[in-house]
Amino acid sequence: MFLIGQYDSPFVRRTAIALRLYGLPFEHKPWSTFGDAEKVAAYNPVRRVPTLVLDDGEALIESGAILDYLDELVGPEKAMIARSGAERRKHLRITALATGLADKAVSLIYERVLRKEQLKLWVERCEAQISGVLAVLEQERAAVEMPYWLGNRIGHADIAVACALRFTGEAHPHLFDARYPALKAHAARCEALPPFQEIVQPLAPPSG
Repeated sequence: MFLIGQYDSPFVRRTAIALRLYGLPFEHKPWSTFGDAEKVAAYNPVRRVPTLVLDDGEALIESGAILDYLDELVGPEKAMIARSGAERRKHLRITALATGLADKAVSLIYERVLRKEQLKLWVERCEAQISGVLAVLEQERAAVEMPYWLGNRIGHADIAVACALRFTGEAHPHLFDARYPALKAHAARCEALPPFQEIVQPLAPPSG
């Protein structure tokens, strides 16, 4: 199977890191949704990444759906999320906050690089959403004494948060700063792991 998308995307990166942590071999096609849009469209008409193309040609789209498939593939004992119950709901909530943060950080950088004149109202809204999520995640992570969000074992929520934080820090350093020491420590712990060090790419936003 092969994974489409560049690793500066927090969504592509979280998917690739999960594949590596699960020990699932894959080929990487670092296609850009701007420069390689037609190549992406052959597998995903929305022209978005990540897209995971399975050996039989089936194409899975959106990181959440891809990870759901990978969890099923490796089985509940190895899956990086609880199968059901309160623990799963908490895991999904943290993941949703992280992916929402990443989505707003992406939207804000597009506003900055693709518009000649930025829309002040939109910039302020995105920044407020980013700051709000960071504040909630900081408070919750500071209350957790375990190495990872839900225990001693890394999970999808940890990966999603770390990838979102790296992107936000590179794209908008004035928003992810020293006000968030617990999140800084969480990111550093994750980024020290071999899959995170292997699967990384400096931010290269499209030019307007």
